[in-house]
Amino acid sequence: MADYYSPTVVQPNLPAADMTPLERLILDLVFDAESEADGIYYYSWCGPSDIVTLSVDDLRAACEASRGYGETSIGKQVAALLVRHDAEAGDDPPEDIDVDLTDTDSGWGRMFQDIVRRSATIDKIVVTAAFTCTKMRPDGFGGSVMLITADAIRYRSTVDMLEEFWNEAAKASSTPRQPSPSEETS
Repeated sequence: MADYYSPTVVQPNLPAADMTPLERLILDLVFDAESEADGIYYYSWCGPSDIVTLSVDDLRAACEASRGYGETSIGKQVAALLVRHDAEAGDDPPEDIDVDLTDTDSGWGRMFQDIVRRSATIDKIVVTAAFTCTKMRPDGFGGSVMLITADAIRYRSTVDMLEEFWNEAAKASSTPRQPSPSEETS
């Protein structure tokens, strides 16, 4: 059996003051986090988590503490989860809630974009990942890069780049070949 990993780094370090308490709580579970002099360094040796499980009380407290930061993508998602939890709680409510971060409108990429939009010190975040595998499989290697700005989230994987190369090569081969300068003079 092959194990697939996506070691990931986030640059630059993110100033803690630029994050809402809710974003900090969730990002610290999505990634490994180290506090450094210039902010929080986020990374993961195996890949970011797609789903994080938090106690209802921790989510409520983080949502309340984040109110002064304005509306955020993760704040809207968690508020909706808490409303649904309360409506469906019954006599024995669950103590935890799973926060699914696979939705592009409220995943960690959007959290980073919200942080960039609020920040006075950073204008972009770059997330770089390697795709590795414990066996030498053709689908087990590659990588990706994500550039997050206030206006856009751009993503390219090595597969995307290879497809672009193939398309460029196909276009080039469908046009008549131009003679080289040495062929023209002979």
